[in-house]
Amino acid sequence: MSTLALPPFLADPRRDAIDLHKAFKGFGCDSAAVINILAHRDATQRALIQQEYRIMYSDELTNRLSSELSGHFKACNNILIEHMFYECEEIQDDNFAEVSLYKAMLLWILDPAGRDATALKQVLSGDMVDLNAATEIICSRTPSQIQTIRQIYYAKFGVYLEHDIHYCTSGDHQKLLLAYVGQVRYEGHEVDPHMVSEDAKDLYKAGEKRLGTDEKTFIRIFSERSRAQLAAVAACYDHTYKNKLKKAVKSETSGPFEFALLTILRCAENPAKYFAKVLRQAMKGLGTDDKTLVRVVVTRTELDMQYIKAEYHKKYKKPLHDAIHSETSGHYRTFLLALLGPHT
Repeated sequence: MSTLALPPFLADPRRDAIDLHKAFKGFGCDSAAVINILAHRDATQRALIQQEYRIMYSDELTNRLSSELSGHFKACNNILIEHMFYECEEIQDDNFAEVSLYKAMLLWILDPAGRDATALKQVLSGDMVDLNAATEIICSRTPSQIQTIRQIYYAKFGVYLEHDIHYCTSGDHQKLLLAYVGQVRYEGHEVDPHMVSEDAKDLYKAGEKRLGTDEKTFIRIFSERSRAQLAAVAACYDHTYKNKLKKAVKSETSGPFEFALLTILRCAENPAKYFAKVLRQAMKGLGTDDKTLVRVVVTRTELDMQYIKAEYHKKYKKPLHDAIHSETSGHYRTFLLALLGPHT
């Protein structure tokens, strides 16, 4: 379900392209105007806007947004250099929020699969490798989404997703991710009761019942079973062995491998609840993990944000809208809240 607040009329992509071009002209950028357009257009409309912009101005809309982003990066770097010579507990400046804003916009104007492919490339490249982010994206997507992401990843970057996974990961974590992106799993709601019982038994024998862990069994079941099947396996395990499968995973595995298994399991049981928790962790404590906040809000808005909002409110007794409002500022805040939809 999409919670995107679409315009009350059929927007004219040509008019939007013209208005965006005006917003980019001159010194600085009219961020409010850009937000007013992009945050209220669906994937099809955004694609048409980019097409019109390309035709009218012989330039890519992404290039203009990248240009604005690079300008704010330079401003932020200058601020950091100035503060290197002073004792300062916290640097507060609108430029930092603007950087996050344009990063969010650059992801948002892409279609959902292109967005995931781009986000994956960012976290699997260079010195900025973020295995948790890559694992989250891969292990929370459906088989059909993963297959589309793989195709776009190769088309955009000229390298197979499996190649980058192999290069950036190792051990059982690597084996699980490669198996997970390579399997074509059933996406329906039907389960095989006999297989559920056998899988629960195999996982128990592979973990709690023995000394050491048979990781191959965990990889096989977690990478080959549908979400409905795996959720049923977890329920069967909990009932039969008087211990939650999640606790068994935590006690039998560790590190990125554990994180991947838990992500797969939690998304099989309730993806909205999983992402509500990810958002909570990104915002609690001192400071905000803006990379995670942007990634989750932007990539889930057109999928299941309404459910994430409900789970967040239920679990943390506070609207997600209010949480993000208190952790962000300026146009960055405006953009994220616009994507979030109505304050409920």
